[in-house]
Amino acid sequence: MPTATIAPAAVTFGYCRVSTTHQSLEAQRDALVAEGVREAHIQSDRLTGTSTREQRPGLDKLLTDARNGDMIVVTAIDRLGRNCAEVMLTIKMLGERGIVLKSLREGVDSSTSTGRMICGVMASLAELELELGKERRAAARAARTARGLHVGRPSALTPEKAALAKRMRDAGEPVPTIAAALQVSESTVYRAVRD
Repeated sequence: MPTATIAPAAVTFGYCRVSTTHQSLEAQRDALVAEGVREAHIQSDRLTGTSTREQRPGLDKLLTDARNGDMIVVTAIDRLGRNCAEVMLTIKMLGERGIVLKSLREGVDSSTSTGRMICGVMASLAELELELGKERRAAARAARTARGLHVGRPSALTPEKAALAKRMRDAGEPVPTIAAALQVSESTVYRAVRD
């Protein structure tokens, strides 16, 4: 009598991503664990700027590990990519491989046709939100520039301290010593003496 092979049980994976260094992955991890995702099955990425899949080792490992019948849970659909095209390609690839996508914020999953449609719409809305945010930030920068106001992060050194850094450097002080005395990074001192 032949023995029946038992298919491996479906695994629920989680993925979280933040876009800036000052954001925390912890809230997303907590939400995934509360949803029943085991900590060992959660992958994450911390990215700044434009990224490719190769620059996202957490997502790459997740997509390598997930199999037909498994589920990937995210806190929001936009965590799957930086733009609509990237999100849509990931959703399409998951569907083709028989991997269910569940998004907590939107309350949908791709195991149903309605869920697949909603995932597509939400990805488009996420892209719109990103573009509108970029436009708002660009408009704010333009308005500050037009008013002659500083754009960007405030300088770590006042003009007086920058002048002091230049004088110290001209007197032969090493940059690490200047940085320690002014309580700033060495790169800040290099910028001050260069400008």
